[in-house]
Amino acid sequence: MFKIVREEVNAMMQLDPAARSAIEVMFCYSGFHAIVLHRLARACWRRGFRFLARFISQFARFATGIEIHPGAQIGKRLFIDHGMGVVIGETAEIGDDVTLYHDVTLGGVAPSINAESQREQKRHPTLENGVIVGSGAQILGPIIVGAEARVGANAVATKDVPAGVTAAGIPAQVVRREGDDLERECCPYGTPLGDLPDPLARSLEGLIDHVTTLQARIDQLEQQFSEHNKKPVDQDFTEADEMRPRREV
Repeated sequence: MFKIVREEVNAMMQLDPAARSAIEVMFCYSGFHAIVLHRLARACWRRGFRFLARFISQFARFATGIEIHPGAQIGKRLFIDHGMGVVIGETAEIGDDVTLYHDVTLGGVAPSINAESQREQKRHPTLENGVIVGSGAQILGPIIVGAEARVGANAVATKDVPAGVTAAGIPAQVVRREGDDLERECCPYGTPLGDLPDPLARSLEGLIDHVTTLQARIDQLEQQFSEHNKKPVDQDFTEADEMRPRREV
């Protein structure tokens, strides 16, 4: 237990430049408090003390503003930056070295009329090792966010996110892939450094370019049609007569 706590503290000090000492992290970081209390609640949950586990998790929510269900499986060195408003559902699974910013939701899909039928089903997402989730992002349903992937701020992901990519927008779409000069360090709010293209804006730009091309072609056809109509009628007959073979008298 002490080894895990030490790893959590060291990871937070490495990822957060505002952390100046281990004592500061242990006493002043709500994300650290939430994780420690979750470890305790998780131990009670696995041993069958479900009410006690839920009580501890609710106390942690009251004390930190971070709600983690004791049934959630969390790996090593989870870093919850700022933390207020983070919600992690019962069947969520989080790997090692994951970073979550504030207001992140790892939620389930809308329940059916009979909630009993979904009680033992996988309803929440799985985040593999090294994932970064930006502030306000919503990851919903039993989907998988691949290792080293990034989910941008305020994105809504309802489908699997491949490993090593950056997804952004509503719904979340891949905007950068591994190898496209993607910053591999801890990126503020889940986005790489520099400009991040908006997938919706990119689609609209492509549509506008296509409409512009069509409009230019229509203008060209209208010009050709106008020139043809300006041609004198007598000239047409004259040209036709010249093409007609003449009879010798």
